[in-house]
Amino acid sequence: MVNTRKALNCLAPQTAPEMEKKLKINRIKAVLAERDISHKDLAIRVGVAPNSVTRICNNEFQPTLRLLREIALALDVDIRELLIPTRQVT
Repeated sequence: MVNTRKALNCLAPQTAPEMEKKLKINRIKAVLAERDISHKDLAIRVGVAPNSVTRICNNEFQPTLRLLREIALALDVDIRELLIPTRQVT
C-alpha cells in the first residue's frame, strides 16, 4: 500500500534550504528571453496562470509533459530545447 502523504510530499515545492541548491531542469526562462516573450504572453498562449509560468521558469515546479509540449508548440521550438541536457553530446 502506498503512503499517500509520503507520495504527495515528493510533489511539494522546495523548501528554503533546498532552493539554495535547486536543481535546474528546464530552460524555459532562457528561451523566453531569447525570443523576447514575456511570462504573461506565454501564459496566454498555453492557457495557464502567469504565476504558474513564473514558477516553472524559476524551476520551482516542473511542467507536465503535456504542458511542456504545449509550451514548445507555442514557442515554435523543439521540446528538447526547453530542457537542460543530462549529458554532453560528443
